[in-house]
Amino acid sequence: MKKVLMGILLVTCVVFGMTLMAQASTLEEAKALAEKGAAYVKANGKDKAIAEFNKPDGEFTKGDLYVFLQDFNGVILAHGGNPKLVGQSHLEVKDPTGKVFAKEMIEVVKSKGGGWVEYSWTNPATKKVQPKKTWVQRVEGMDIYVGCGIFQ
Repeated sequence: MKKVLMGILLVTCVVFGMTLMAQASTLEEAKALAEKGAAYVKANGKDKAIAEFNKPDGEFTKGDLYVFLQDFNGVILAHGGNPKLVGQSHLEVKDPTGKVFAKEMIEVVKSKGGGWVEYSWTNPATKKVQPKKTWVQRVEGMDIYVGCGIFQ
């Protein structure tokens, strides 16, 4: 009986692990969602985008991916993963390694229009600090940007 239970447990763990891997998003998907978000802001305006980005079941939340919208002062205007962050400034927030990542995001979008920023952050699914890679995309003609990232 003990061997049967151990076998069932092993199979359950393997299936669960495969399901998580199948649901894990790619860097390309994160970048595409951020770019789509920036285009949405440009086409529909900031207010409409904020409402759409904050919807937990909206078109900018896909599995473990979501977009956020932030201004050049570091203020979070929309956050599909954690609406409680809306209105907060992350300009001086440091990750656990001491990196001031919002400032780097702003530098990237100001200088290049878009790019990857790496930092560490608490994964809401695991509750553990993990490396994260986020694509940030400036909204053309505005001092705001859209971001979307994945835990590595």
